[in-house]
Amino acid sequence: MKKQFLRALCASTCFVTVSSAWVSASFAAAASAVPVVADGIGGTVTGTKGPEAGVWVIAETHDMPTKFIKIVVTDDQGRFMLPEMPKAKYEVWVRGYGLVDSAHVEGVPGKNIELKSMQAPDAKAAAQYYPANYWEAMFKIPPASDFPGTGPKGNGIAINMKSQQQWLELLKNGCHQCHQQGDKTTRTLLDNTPEGWADRISKARASGDQALGNTGPEHALTMQNRMTQYGRARGLNMFADFTQRVAKGEIPKDAPPRPQAMERNIVLTAWDWSNGRYTHDLVSTDRNNPTMNANGPIYGVVGVWGHVEVLNPVTAQQSEFAYRVNETKNVDLLDQPDPTHNGVPHNPMLDSKGRLWITDRGYRDRKEAAKAPPKLPYCTDAAVSKYAKYFPIPGKATQTMVVWDPKTNKIDGVSMCSNVQHLMQSTDGKMFISGDTNVASWVDVPEWDKSHDQAKATGWCPLVLDTNSKTPSKAGALNEVVITPDREQWNKPAGGGGGEGGEEGATASVVEAKPIDPTKDTRISGFLYGQDVDVTDGSMWYGKTSPWPSSIIRFSPGTNPPETCRTEAYEAAKLPDGSYEGYNIRGMSVDSKGVAWAAFGMGRLGKLDRSKCKVLSGPTATGQHCPEGWSYYNSPGPNYEGVKNGSADFHYLMWVDLHDTMGFGKDTPIVAGSNSDSLLAFNPTSEKWTIMRVPYPMDFHTRGMDGRIDDAKAGWKGKGVYATYASQPVWHEEGGDDGLSGPTMVKFQLRPDPLSH
Repeated sequence: MKKQFLRALCASTCFVTVSSAWVSASFAAAASAVPVVADGIGGTVTGTKGPEAGVWVIAETHDMPTKFIKIVVTDDQGRFMLPEMPKAKYEVWVRGYGLVDSAHVEGVPGKNIELKSMQAPDAKAAAQYYPANYWEAMFKIPPASDFPGTGPKGNGIAINMKSQQQWLELLKNGCHQCHQQGDKTTRTLLDNTPEGWADRISKARASGDQALGNTGPEHALTMQNRMTQYGRARGLNMFADFTQRVAKGEIPKDAPPRPQAMERNIVLTAWDWSNGRYTHDLVSTDRNNPTMNANGPIYGVVGVWGHVEVLNPVTAQQSEFAYRVNETKNVDLLDQPDPTHNGVPHNPMLDSKGRLWITDRGYRDRKEAAKAPPKLPYCTDAAVSKYAKYFPIPGKATQTMVVWDPKTNKIDGVSMCSNVQHLMQSTDGKMFISGDTNVASWVDVPEWDKSHDQAKATGWCPLVLDTNSKTPSKAGALNEVVITPDREQWNKPAGGGGGEGGEEGATASVVEAKPIDPTKDTRISGFLYGQDVDVTDGSMWYGKTSPWPSSIIRFSPGTNPPETCRTEAYEAAKLPDGSYEGYNIRGMSVDSKGVAWAAFGMGRLGKLDRSKCKVLSGPTATGQHCPEGWSYYNSPGPNYEGVKNGSADFHYLMWVDLHDTMGFGKDTPIVAGSNSDSLLAFNPTSEKWTIMRVPYPMDFHTRGMDGRIDDAKAGWKGKGVYATYASQPVWHEEGGDDGLSGPTMVKFQLRPDPLSH
């Protein structure tokens, strides 16, 4: 037995001795097996130990109208294929976990190349390529035992901070909504002290800034106020402690895995657009018909400069147009963008006719904004609008739904009574709008096309829960559980909401909730953000981001709004210790079966199957009435030490791919991994994640995505999902510190295998 063991050991050792030559020969054979493709660049990647599997091959060129990038992943034999490469000279290199960037070599379509990876000299060098969430997991979050806060004379945490989850909600919603946290820019300071951090967040970009227009001071003020909400000293100490440890050489304890399985089949194509300006979001097609605008331009909104970016992904040509909403509430096209006088576009959407709809959030010029704009009679006059009779909306009318027709280059606008944020087309042609705290609103597009009458085309309903389980109540006969965000808080100097002796972080005024009168329905409020339509019944679902706790809202206008409007609210389950299974909902989407999915900013995905709910109406149907309908899934990646659920990732919007535009199958939920350089696809059957990482440029902080089918017969080549880098400080993007590079737009595609072309 002993001799057999020794012979086996010898055989194994001898094999190892000669295996290097065998590997080299085998690898050479594998390299020759990579096809030579006229419009592709194929080849192999080798490292010190042989084939380099699961690393990215990046090709970049400046020979096209805008910078063009293609990225693929090597297979288990180190082979790669960069498909559909326009004629140009490319710089090609290797990036991967455990490595540092390889030397750049020249590549051209039709010729294969061999690349050599470069091993990282140490763990610190390797960690510089980790996504931001791996670094942010190093934050030392105050333990749950430190809450509620006792103020500046106690433990330094603001007295309005009642729980650790609320602290994390502020970190996620307060910081990540603008940029990544843990990226190179936010983990490296010249002065890592609390005082250095206080100085840093007080800095403001000058007026006319290429990225932020004239909004630099507003961003600096927001950062100051966010820090005050933590409890200023305690918040500054948390950030300073993180950067001090990084400066001393500490790195994340976990390393991200290299792409595996289907992750190696992802093809990324990227273009620079927007000329260094912050781009909020994009749209490529009609959400209900993904073949509309096939091979057409992608539209993005540049809110702080007030214009629309246009990029043709076929030719890489980019252009832009600007507009403004004038004092008479009409919309004019402008010759060029101007950060002072343009409109304030926020979110785009294409309708079934290919027209571009944009939510515009008011006057850019402060002097103009201070004027009293003409009031719209249909907002308050019951004789003009049935919606005003049911629930009048007083106040300034500065919000507009802008509509531009690319075929005629004509632009128009519908003046709204409600605030506007995002928009979504329903199954019957209405354009629903989020962004208000009290109402769900819409534009009846067919009516607008027919009459061009704003009073007839605009509609809205208050958010009223059916808590009496009988007939709908009139707006005046309701339980009132209304929470109004204190928007003035964001516009006060730092500490204006508190400071020494004050209540730091006061952000909302609450009407004291009384016991529900079961004879009445109940009106609620809250900031409606992401939204989606349920194609099974035409209802609209919203993510209500604030105040604490957030929830998802189901709204149905019924057959005769406003009388038939119905609202339902669903909070993630509250646990015995007072925490929630999910919080900070921003994006949500609905699959083809009517199941709602919610992207929790805490780094978690939620699923609400309404068909499982035992209660839909009545005095208990106020949010916590359907725990049986919820399921929860932690996002991939590390979490903070001492935090139970979620992850250090941040999810902005999300989207269910109803039409299989990506290739994972219909009804695949895709979440924006805004702090992990990725889009995250979730398989509802296996409950497994596929990470679609964008390794270059780093700092892929995206808000949303849009899928389109250009050619249904072309397989994977004829479809894909688009997303844009949407960090407000554009200079955070790798290479973006020159003030001109970025933002970058990315197309995601899934091919059958890593060598498909």
